Amino acid sequence: MAKMFTDDFIKLNISVVTVSDTRTNKNDTSGDFLVDAINEAGHKNLEKKIVIDSIYKIREIASRWIADNQTQVIIITGGTGFTERDSTPEAMTPLFDKTIDGFGELFRQVSFKTIGTSTIQSRAVAGLANDTLIFCIPGSTNACRQAWDEIIKTQLDSRHKPCNFALRLKKVDSHE
Repeated sequence: MAKMFTDDFIKLNISVVTVSDTRTNKNDTSGDFLVDAINEAGHKNLEKKIVIDSIYKIREIASRWIADNQTQVIIITGGTGFTERDSTPEAMTPLFDKTIDGFGELFRQVSFKTIGTSTIQSRAVAGLANDTLIFCIPGSTNACRQAWDEIIKTQLDSRHKPCNFALRLKKVDSHE
């Protein structure tokens, strides 16, 4: 069996998408939090985009990053609720080669501590597509903080034992 961790830190290339019909670069606190958290953890934020809550707009940006030779992780914040406009899970799950069922389950468990039973309305999902790891989390800054601090950060750390995703992701093209 392949080793699932290393003693060396591997810096990952991570892109962030905020899905919202109302957020702008001036008020995107969730996307800004994620960019700061990525950089503070020692990874590289490649891009940050804001897209309207449209299945096809979400797929457009995510598909470009899934196909490129640089993006190893995509974090999508927003569009995971139950309103008519929330469409992130519908946009992303058809693109997954493998789903990471435990992510949504664990996120809701973590979220239960702060918002109680309202967490059942979170449709947080994750998966792998073309060896690109994708997390889809709620749009609130608190939800982003919980997802990052309690789940995502350690799963992106190549030193985390007994396993993490860092060694599973596509190798980046250093010439781009």
